Amino acid sequence: MPTAFPHDSVGLVTPQVVHFAEPLALACGRSLADYQLMIETYGELNAARTNAVLICHALSGHHHAAGYHSVDDRKPGWWDSCIGPGKAIDTNKFFVVSLNNLGGCNGSTGPASINPATGKPFGAEFPVMTVEDWVHSQARLADHLGIEQWAAVVGGSLGGMQALQWTISYPERVRHCLAIASAPKLSAQNIAFNEVARQAILTDPDFNEGRFQEKGVIPKRGLMLARMVGHITYLSDDAMGEKFGRELKTDKLNYDFYSVEFQVESYLRYQGEEFSTRFDANTYVLMTKALDYFDPAAAHDGDLAKTLANVKADFCIMSFTTDWRFSPARSREIVDALTAARKNVSYLEIDAPQGHDAFLMPIPRYLQAFNSYMQRIKV
Repeated sequence: MPTAFPHDSVGLVTPQVVHFAEPLALACGRSLADYQLMIETYGELNAARTNAVLICHALSGHHHAAGYHSVDDRKPGWWDSCIGPGKAIDTNKFFVVSLNNLGGCNGSTGPASINPATGKPFGAEFPVMTVEDWVHSQARLADHLGIEQWAAVVGGSLGGMQALQWTISYPERVRHCLAIASAPKLSAQNIAFNEVARQAILTDPDFNEGRFQEKGVIPKRGLMLARMVGHITYLSDDAMGEKFGRELKTDKLNYDFYSVEFQVESYLRYQGEEFSTRFDANTYVLMTKALDYFDPAAAHDGDLAKTLANVKADFCIMSFTTDWRFSPARSREIVDALTAARKNVSYLEIDAPQGHDAFLMPIPRYLQAFNSYMQRIKV
């Protein structure tokens, strides 16, 4: 391993494409005739195939969760603080699988992929996805890898919803579920934020009803606005204040409507600009809808305890005090339902000022608890 990488890094990693030829029936009533998933793996699968951990990503996540794709990479994968030798998800112990979900825009089949029926990008014609659909596709991935049961399924935010759904859809195939900064369903306010973000994209003149690739354009303004709205909700008021306050980017106020005068304005515009160059607009719309639709308790008249009655896994639920997008109260709903269903559950509410994005950050108390739980898992 090149000495440029930290000692606790998984080092250089190579993404893999896994093809599936069998049709996948979807909750929306449609199906995908065939599809591919982009994945990365870290560590080694043991002979008994009992040490596998699945990483489920959040809204704008992807398969590249740890390590580096080249020696020139400036940043590692999005959850590198938690995955690697000696880290919470210890690759000396676990075989870790991370993927880009169906409908994504980082190598898995999605709206930007070519529709074999038309020879053109799927665009907005790509089927609507649900968390349950993703879990079914992930189960096929487990079959392909020869993994009958996950030692753990782990995810934050939307990833936590997938981890929870795994225990419901495939109770015998998950020993431990770690749902971090997540919720059993979105609140009306969360759905509203998603709708504002979608409308920013859908009403962009360059969106072209989802066929912008055919036109050779991207709905850049819509994507920028969607990301800016989202990013505000991922940070807490304290985090925004500490990071930016009311600091000016310029030496003086210009008293107009167009200048970028405050540091926070500059930051949001940068985040929006960067995001618009790497993320597919149709995928953003699809992912936010999957968030909105997630409500496993709906099948049992809203009774989450009844929904979880048949799960077999042990659970670790973690939340962050200043996360107002997925507040601790929402995690406690899961804990209360698991307790009512007489399941094994550990819960930790971490005092952290960073807001929803805290689950991505190397907060000592968080990493300590995460590591402690993962060490308990027998393989």
